[in-house]
Amino acid sequence: MGREDDYTIKPRADLPDANLAGADLSGADLSGADLTEADLVGANLRGANLTSADLSGTDLSGVFWHGAACPNGSSANPACRWSP
Repeated sequence: MGREDDYTIKPRADLPDANLAGADLSGADLSGADLTEADLVGANLRGANLTSADLSGTDLSGVFWHGAACPNGSSANPACRWSP
């Protein structure tokens, strides 16, 4: 049985306004997720799949991107650069 604060985030997750600051999302499949206006400050997104995710208005300050798949399908090395 997992700890009370263990969660699974799946593709196409509906997470608008979520507080994911500092979260370890390394390797997570967030493809197609709705992360509009979410707080991802300092989150670990290394190796995560963000293809087609909606990051409109999301605070991405200090995010660790290396090896992530960006919303536009490009590779984040060192960070995602796209226009939402």
